[in-house]
Amino acid sequence: WSNGEHVCTLIGHTDDITALAIGTKNRLYSGSHDTTVRVWSVAHGTHLCTLEGHTDLVVTVAVGPDGTVYSGSSDKTIRVWSADDGRPLRTLLGHTDRLMSIAIDSGGTIFSRSTDQTIRVWCGETGNCRYVLKVPSNSWAPLVIGSDNKLYTPTSSLNQSGGMIGVW
Repeated sequence: WSNGEHVCTLIGHTDDITALAIGTKNRLYSGSHDTTVRVWSVAHGTHLCTLEGHTDLVVTVAVGPDGTVYSGSSDKTIRVWSADDGRPLRTLLGHTDRLMSIAIDSGGTIFSRSTDQTIRVWCGETGNCRYVLKVPSNSWAPLVIGSDNKLYTPTSSLNQSGGMIGVW
């Protein structure tokens, strides 16, 4: 990008791409309305494999500190994938509406936000839900883990429509 030259185009999804995440081993992960996550080699600009299992749009993809891949979907699930070979490791269930965003902290704790007006906090090792945080807004909003290991997300209150950031 430094000289403005287009390097390559990665082609493979059959519908809109809605999520991107960079992982370990020079890999790029793309989530799509075609219900898949595709794995790409950044170094070679090639498609490595396709992660299949969601039954609705993939809207968010995140990579944990150990390289584990997490995808969230309108099917209300989070799928967990091996970074080594793309095999499914587990499915996290609990949200009652579509996923919007996923973030992973440095210790491997998983945070997921859904249009069900919750943020769920999951144990990275077991996949068990530890906490459910209520957030009043059900619109799309990102989750960000700061260098201080705190969770940041846009939010609103009952008497204000937005303009705030919640910190946990």
